[in-house]
Amino acid sequence: MSSCISATMANSSVMVLKAAFVALGSVMVATLIYTLAIDGLPFRKDLLTPWMTATLVDFYINIFVLAVWVIYKESSWLASIIWVILLVCLGSITTCAYITIQLFKLSAEESSDPMYHLLLRDQDKKDAYSGSAIQLISAKVIFGCLGCLMLGTLVYTIITHGSPFNKELLTPWLVATLIDFYINVAVLSVWVGYKEPSWLTRVIWIVLLICFGSIVTCGYVVRQFCLLSPYDPLYLVLLNNHHRAESRYETTTTPTVW
Repeated sequence: MSSCISATMANSSVMVLKAAFVALGSVMVATLIYTLAIDGLPFRKDLLTPWMTATLVDFYINIFVLAVWVIYKESSWLASIIWVILLVCLGSITTCAYITIQLFKLSAEESSDPMYHLLLRDQDKKDAYSGSAIQLISAKVIFGCLGCLMLGTLVYTIITHGSPFNKELLTPWLVATLIDFYINVAVLSVWVGYKEPSWLTRVIWIVLLICFGSIVTCGYVVRQFCLLSPYDPLYLVLLNNHHRAESRYETTTTPTVW
């Protein structure tokens, strides 16, 4: 009886995720069509105001984070390249479409634990392998540098062009870019919510994501890498502690925490 209830709840959560990502993708499609209709194409120099540029930097750093996961998930380089190009060109529309497709690929058995099976590629569910200290250090450096890039961009734009809280800055394409950006933040927030063990830490991290965007995204990813031992495979950063323990992935060394 309890197993039936658990299966029903799991299937319900998959349905909710599918509906949520379809809805978010539809919102962005409607926003894109509406903005094209009232303000034309976005490929114009006059749109590249300092705050639009800063928003695009923020946006594409989050896209980079999502693209790394997509490349990891895909079994062929051709599919990876196509999806990454679509991510760069269509942003959160592609993000939502990709996740929805992955959710529909889940079997009934996999739907009992959707986040685990959604996040990991098939071969890593079966075979664990050791990572390397060099890979871990490289990952920390890359994401750390991206976070510093966005922090520098934010500080520079505030110093040179003042606060972003100005109605005059809200051109139709900036509004569309912000909607695109925050749909991707919503996607990342689902992952953070899955990763964090308590409601308090979930709320704190999600609020920080909303306020500081890719600075917090990169900081969070680097922090998760710091919790891995030097020889853990990097994909373990995707999983919460419960799933690592279940899969006997929990490290025996004391993790570095900051």
